[in-house]
Amino acid sequence: MTTDLRSEFAHAPGYIDAATVGLPALATLAALRDALDEWQAGRADLHAYDAAVAAARTSYARLVGVAPTDVAIGAQTSALVGLVASALPDGAEVLVVDGDFSSVVYPFLAHADRGITVRHAPLAALADEVRPTTAVVAFSLVQSRDGSVADVDAVLAAARSAGALTLCDTTQAGWMPVDASRFDVTVCSAYKWLAAPRGVAFLTARREVVEGLRPLAAGWYAGDDVWGSCYGPNMRLATGARGLDVSPAWLCWVGAAPVLELWAATDMAAVRAHAVGLADSLRAGLSLAPGGSAIVSLPDASGAVGDRLRAAGCRVAGRAGGVRLAFHVWNDADDVSRALTALAPH
Repeated sequence: MTTDLRSEFAHAPGYIDAATVGLPALATLAALRDALDEWQAGRADLHAYDAAVAAARTSYARLVGVAPTDVAIGAQTSALVGLVASALPDGAEVLVVDGDFSSVVYPFLAHADRGITVRHAPLAALADEVRPTTAVVAFSLVQSRDGSVADVDAVLAAARSAGALTLCDTTQAGWMPVDASRFDVTVCSAYKWLAAPRGVAFLTARREVVEGLRPLAAGWYAGDDVWGSCYGPNMRLATGARGLDVSPAWLCWVGAAPVLELWAATDMAAVRAHAVGLADSLRAGLSLAPGGSAIVSLPDASGAVGDRLRAAGCRVAGRAGGVRLAFHVWNDADDVSRALTALAPH
């Protein structure tokens, strides 16, 4: 399966950086080129753009196990998290992971003037730190800096016991099966592991949660009748999560639709096995125990390790005093060998 899936992407030897930005699928490149040609020729079709948005929403919903009506579209994770932060009552307490990606944390910190309190806990202790006073537990399913995976069962059980809302960022979990229906809210930027153009993001929310979220960017695209909502003064937002939509950057969604359809038809358990297998193969070559994640983070305070990897033709990222390697479907054993050669003692 992974061999067939890898053929859907352009080959880029040494590209081990899906956690920063994904590689475009061949179908994405073709769709974008066609759309650019049509635009240049004066034949841009806004209804075709709408169809791309609808297709992308449907495929994403299928991928994460929810109904399309429970999916809102956006452009950035932080803006979607901000919907939840803005809905909290004054004085609410939010629990986050110490060192989590800023887009999951900053939107809550921005409400300090309303008395919103943000507590930080180590990922391994997140469930234990949930209190009866906790209103929201906000966390990344997979940590951006080192690939650590949250104990979802424990966190959900603790949050449920405390009556706390769960907000999970699945952006860095695009290499594994994700069931968004388990959480009250999920957010995802699709330009990394899901290989969509940047500017494509999603929110899923339980229907009772959607009712408590204010559509801060309410506009014509969130209207019940999109093309009939262009002019005021009357406004009738769509029901369900679509009422939280923001107006899409058209071409981003044209490129997103075909690759999201690809993921929706893919066995994500097989993707996880492939990506984690490569990551653990690298770890084994470095005499490290298996990590169970597609992301490998190695100490690199000086940046010298990352420099050696880049000199050997590896595309990697420096994060939080380490060098991060992220394996996905387009990677193979040759990428592992290339990295191990660069990391071999000199």
